[in-house]
Amino acid sequence: MAQTTSGVPGSPGRPHLPDIFSARTHLATKWALPVVLGLVYGFWAAANRRDGGPITGWNVLFGFVSALAFMALLIGVRAVAPRLKRELHAVAWGAFAGIAFGFLYSQTGASVLRSCGNALVVAGFVTAVLFYRYYTHEDAAGHKVE
Repeated sequence: MAQTTSGVPGSPGRPHLPDIFSARTHLATKWALPVVLGLVYGFWAAANRRDGGPITGWNVLFGFVSALAFMALLIGVRAVAPRLKRELHAVAWGAFAGIAFGFLYSQTGASVLRSCGNALVVAGFVTAVLFYRYYTHEDAAGHKVE
C-alpha cells in the first residue's frame, strides 16, 4: 500500500508517529499524573472551602481527603473507561468531569441546585466533545482507526 501525504488522521497510508519516550517514562507518567492532578484538585477544594480564611488542620485534612478521592476516581476511570463502548466511554469521562467540577463549585458556598446545574452543563459538554472524538477515531467495534 502506498503512503499518502494527505495528513488526514485515520487515512489508510498515514505513517505512525514515533514514540519518543521510553516505557519507563510512560509508566512514571501513568502514576505521577493522577498524583499531581489530585494534589492540585485537593488544594483547590481546600482553598474554595476556606474562602480566604485561615488555614486550619481540618482544612488541610479536607484537601488531602479530596485529593485522595480524586486520585482514586481518576485511576478507576482510566482503568475502566477504555474497555467501554465509545458512547459509555464518553459518558464515563463526562460524568467524572461533571462530578469533579460540581464538587469544587459546591465548596464556594453556591446552592446545591446551582452546583448540580453547572456540573450537568460541564458533564454534557465533555461527553459531547469526547463522543465526537471517539466517533471519528474509532470504528463501531471500538478499534482505533489508523
